[in-house]
Amino acid sequence: MFDNAKNYQDIRHAIAKLCSNFPGEYWRDLDRRMAYPSDFVNALTSDGWLSILIPEQYGGSGLPLSAAAAVLEEMQRAGCNGAACHAQIYTMGTLLRHGSEEQKSRYLPQIANGTLRLQAFGVTEPTSGTDTGALRTTAVIDGDDYVINGQKIWTSRAEHSDLMMLLARTTPQSEGAKKTQGLSVILVDLRDAKNSGLSIKPIKTMMNHATTEVFFDDLRVPRENLIGEEGQGFKYILTGMNAERILIAAECIGDAKWFIQKSVDYAGQRSVFDRPIGQNQGIQFPLAKAYTNMRAAELMVNEALSLYESGANPGAEANMAKMLAADASFEAANACIQTHGGFGFAEEYDIERKFRETRLYQVAPISTNLILSYLSEHVLGLPRSY
Repeated sequence: MFDNAKNYQDIRHAIAKLCSNFPGEYWRDLDRRMAYPSDFVNALTSDGWLSILIPEQYGGSGLPLSAAAAVLEEMQRAGCNGAACHAQIYTMGTLLRHGSEEQKSRYLPQIANGTLRLQAFGVTEPTSGTDTGALRTTAVIDGDDYVINGQKIWTSRAEHSDLMMLLARTTPQSEGAKKTQGLSVILVDLRDAKNSGLSIKPIKTMMNHATTEVFFDDLRVPRENLIGEEGQGFKYILTGMNAERILIAAECIGDAKWFIQKSVDYAGQRSVFDRPIGQNQGIQFPLAKAYTNMRAAELMVNEALSLYESGANPGAEANMAKMLAADASFEAANACIQTHGGFGFAEEYDIERKFRETRLYQVAPISTNLILSYLSEHVLGLPRSY
């Protein structure tokens, strides 16, 4: 069941084999302790999966985004949680497309061999939310350094990363200028920063997501850590954001497949009133509908991947893929709980954990409402609503 058009079967089989070493009890134990899956991330790093987009000249595999999508989809399909490490894959877009040769040579080989982790992406702030142009974190030049002050929130994996891709304002916002002008991307070495003006506060959430709030207090970062041109950062991160949304969509497809397969297996085995519950259309129809919507979303994911790999910056397709896939995974999650009844809420079945994890993608990395607003304005040509 569930054959993908762009299948990468060798990759999928390898990921499935790796994930078999991290069954449900592994994730349940981490969930109880709200602990980071270090063994899982180390295994992925050791086998080269987190460097899949890094060009071979820097020690990576040099494969396209669709290969990374296959990796993340299969992680979720196996019942694992790629959120622990997926940022290292999608932040590559900004560094690969806009970083200098010196930056690539310095960082990419170490990321590829596991010496460095690039897991943190500092964009969202408490006061601005998804209004990126309103962010207040500043980076002011002082000699050979940027001096950074401000605050970020929902910066996941900051405690488990060596590097952070940070978006900060390097030029004050001026009257009449676009709000997104004057933003720059700076690569922050968290190993030095943690003792020199950066503090990290964990945020406990309904799922084990290792997310944090990050504070900058006169943190000095070398000017050479600027990615690309100063003031062009918003344009740069859009590349990374589109890759992020496409890969998150692939994860949601994997989640949907996990929920549907879990439901089908249970419905065929569970007998009530002397008949398998899968014989009842009240069970069949929600699962068939969830499967249909998953497959439709999968087609949009493949469309977005195709456009991205052709060199385009497919904002509409990336957003539609993310929205449709998130909706499909959440629909499949609900159908899975209904199929299992009370057992769907029992920890040992892993459904309630996966339900909480996939629910996140109705909101992150961008909410469904913001996607609808984007499509209304940029695709349908309707007046801007905000």
